[in-house]
Amino acid sequence: MTEDRMALIELAEKHADGDLLRELGELVLQRLMDAEAEQRCGAGRHERSEGRVNQRNGYRERTLETRLGTMDLRIPKLRTGSYLPSFLEPRKASEQALVAVVQEAYVKGDIDPQGR
Repeated sequence: MTEDRMALIELAEKHADGDLLRELGELVLQRLMDAEAEQRCGAGRHERSEGRVNQRNGYRERTLETRLGTMDLRIPKLRTGSYLPSFLEPRKASEQALVAVVQEAYVKGDIDPQGR
């Protein structure tokens, strides 16, 4: 959690202009994709676990067009099977999906607006 806070602070200091929201969106989506990939694998990145059922195998680049601008995403690849983030539709850009994911994360408590 501390790494996430530091990343957000660095991001805010680095971009005091309109790119902040776009990059914040990229950061949130990247964290969500990493969490989904870890859940599918049964273990975290570089973690050894008895419950591991799959392994990660790099990333593939994908852009997402939104009103905030073009977001450059790095989608985790898996060694067995395929992975498509829950907020993306195959070969379609959808801002509605982005808004739905952020809303769902907020409702579940994954995003704390006060940064605590």
